[in-house]
Amino acid sequence: MKPIIGITVDCHHDPEDPRTRGKLELNWNYAQAVSDAGGVPVLIPPTADMEVLAGVIHGWLIPGGNDIDAANFGEENHPKVKLQDPSRFVGEKSLFEAIDSEMPVLGICYGCQFLNVARGGTLEQHLPDRVGHEIHTGGTMQSYPLAESRLREIVGVPEMTGKSYHHQAVGQVGEALAVVSKHEDGTVEAVEATDRPWMIGVQWHPERTLEDEATRRLFREFVLAAARFAEGKAGAK
Repeated sequence: MKPIIGITVDCHHDPEDPRTRGKLELNWNYAQAVSDAGGVPVLIPPTADMEVLAGVIHGWLIPGGNDIDAANFGEENHPKVKLQDPSRFVGEKSLFEAIDSEMPVLGICYGCQFLNVARGGTLEQHLPDRVGHEIHTGGTMQSYPLAESRLREIVGVPEMTGKSYHHQAVGQVGEALAVVSKHEDGTVEAVEATDRPWMIGVQWHPERTLEDEATRRLFREFVLAAARFAEGKAGAK
């Protein structure tokens, strides 16, 4: 059976708009990457019943987005922060707390940062303040050396390449997360859980370089892990 991959969506809640009350949005390439890898993408709005969905999906892809409110990790927001609608973080936090610890999770850009904050970590709120440049923004093609890790085993190469579109990154690392890739300037580029079989966050955007074989392998292995999780659930019934 094809596994069902939940993808939480970007949102803008506008209760003052009598026509729409707001918007939900997801870039096409996230769903395409899941479909190409053999999964069934299902979009999840922040208004969904996360307890119910946790029992339906077999994997969770957390896509990119704007910035997480620093109040969620005990800080004031930097002037350069462009805040994500808070309802998205609230919904995702509820889903994170509801899913089985064996369920595969892949976080991309904002999704990587979300995993860190959800596990008690902090964020670097504006990287140029530390690194003195803006090469991590605007789609810069970069190389990401991989430490010995689950991620490296999955993609089968010591280094990945991808496009970078962020001005924030993982700061203090959250509980039971390991840093498995860093840029030469010290920016955290990937993390993975040490207490779960498949929970990985990458700071770059692999869905934007699907012509790359290591990138395709990342999505394939994510969906295969979700399929194994689905089979395990079915066998336990």
